[in-house]
Amino acid sequence: MDKLACATVAKVLGAFFYYSPNSQIVQPLINPLLHIDKLIDWQNPSLISQQCQTLMTEISNTDLDYQFSLLFEGQGDMPVPPWGSVYLDQEQLLMGESQERYRQFLQQHGITLNTGMNEPEDQFGLMLMAFALLLEKNQISIAKQLINEHLLTWSSNYLECLKNNDISQFYQSLAVIAQQYLLMLSTL
Repeated sequence: MDKLACATVAKVLGAFFYYSPNSQIVQPLINPLLHIDKLIDWQNPSLISQQCQTLMTEISNTDLDYQFSLLFEGQGDMPVPPWGSVYLDQEQLLMGESQERYRQFLQQHGITLNTGMNEPEDQFGLMLMAFALLLEKNQISIAKQLINEHLLTWSSNYLECLKNNDISQFYQSLAVIAQQYLLMLSTL
């Protein structure tokens, strides 16, 4: 798999999992997302193409920001929390041991995630963007370590929950694409 194309997919997916759909950061990434099936050689291209069709249909949904907020920011109960520590730590709380291990990993490798938001670094979209950054810096072994030791340990549970949410078809499709992407990465 081409390293730069792989990084592009990680950045696009990461942004859509981290920022609301109407944010200035996400807006220029809508076209690459809708054509993500063309960015890399997917293992199941027909499935990715189907998901792109769903995304194309749903992108004009005026409720996308609201759906994002319900799923990832929480308004009452958060049905699909996007932080690894919720899935990995015994008490299912933010800022647990797994978050601290990931923070140390980032510091050890000189990665600073300055998004202007005050939240744990083990957020799914942020992790994908950190992975992309490492690929772009040609730090392939560290990027693989991030995926294998910090993301794949919990992402399947998270993405399965997101895939089965009853709030947003857009994010259901995004979860399917992310699952397929991580499946490809796990074989590298």
